Amino acid sequence: MPRYRLVVAYDGTNFHGWQRQDPPGAPSLRTVQGVLEAAVATAVKRRVIVMGASRTDAGVHGFGQVAAFTAETRIPVERMALAINARLPHDVRVRSAEVAPNTFDPISDCVSKCYRYSIAHGDLGTDGNLLFEKRYVWSTRHPLDHTRMAAAAGILVGTHDFAAFAQASHGRETTVRSIYGCTVISPQPGRITIEVAGNGFLYNMVRIIAGTLVEVGRGKIDVAHVREALATCDRSATGPTMPPHGLRLEWVRYGALQTNEADA
Repeated sequence: MPRYRLVVAYDGTNFHGWQRQDPPGAPSLRTVQGVLEAAVATAVKRRVIVMGASRTDAGVHGFGQVAAFTAETRIPVERMALAINARLPHDVRVRSAEVAPNTFDPISDCVSKCYRYSIAHGDLGTDGNLLFEKRYVWSTRHPLDHTRMAAAAGILVGTHDFAAFAQASHGRETTVRSIYGCTVISPQPGRITIEVAGNGFLYNMVRIIAGTLVEVGRGKIDVAHVREALATCDRSATGPTMPPHGLRLEWVRYGALQTNEADA
């Protein structure tokens, strides 16, 4: 039976996250997985389970989420994305579809993934773009020093115990993770983008990293303090958990399955 690999984008504003949620005795919550499964089932005319690579939280967006399902269908693979998109709401889109190996698992086969956090800062009074970007960009009137933030971000690269950068209820056996890249750039005055790539992330880890770097940018946390927080594993030593709307899943990579960066 054919297995299909999808690259999915979504505006997470009106979703309760990626993962399907069916509370006992109550209506199902609106989730990306639930909406996508319904659209795929209608397209292929049979019930399916759509697995996703990353369980993004409520309000978090996705640009390069990877999902997979198995089904017999007469829809040619080159028309699969169109067929599913015709049945999806306006805030979800399948960017691409391809046939994958029958054993493809979007979670366990993942070798790396990247999240981006977008910030507007300083004097925002004349930035009309924020009117249209407010669902995707977190804003603060405090000016941020992106050079200091970049220096602190570099400390996080490598394999570390990230207990200080995870919520207490992370639910994982180990808090050791590998960060392959953590960059802070200012693409234009008053804007900062944080990108974090790694082999996996703990609950709220990227949003806590972003909150810590914001505190560094404001001068409330020293750059060297970030190294101390890693060593002590003390959550109280790091910054706040940032709001979800500034965060989006950029890409997920799979080694030989990766065809190009746009689909990653």
